[in-house]
Amino acid sequence: MKIDFFSRLPFAGAGATHKVIANGAGPERGAAEAILQQLLADLPELLIGAVVHLASGQALASYSTSRDFNLGKVCGYNAEVVRQTHQLLRALQLADEQIEDILITLRGQLHLLRLLPDGQRLLYVVVDCHDTNLALARAVMRACVEGK
Repeated sequence: MKIDFFSRLPFAGAGATHKVIANGAGPERGAAEAILQQLLADLPELLIGAVVHLASGQALASYSTSRDFNLGKVCGYNAEVVRQTHQLLRALQLADEQIEDILITLRGQLHLLRLLPDGQRLLYVVVDCHDTNLALARAVMRACVEGK
């Protein structure tokens, strides 16, 4: 029997690895889970993925290959990166511009943030830069969020 409560306990770490974990209820949860399932189908080498509610910084659905990754904390920080980028655009008087994606390049990983069309959620993806091409990751993310 699957009990969602146990996946949220502190000792549960990042939850089950190699499995999409959905949080919350309602249509947002189902849509978030569907986005991650499609992402996994098209990008099987995915290390971490999450659909994050931008206002709260909470993951609506997440996937991780590592229990050591504190996805709850990282989702909040990523939501703040997007909010700060919006403020930057206003300060630069570029309020008419839209953020497509934000790329954080590390030595061994690519972290990508892409806003969903509703502007209320973002897709967070981490891939190993030795396994995945940046253009491919962006194309897959774009295809997964179109119309969601």
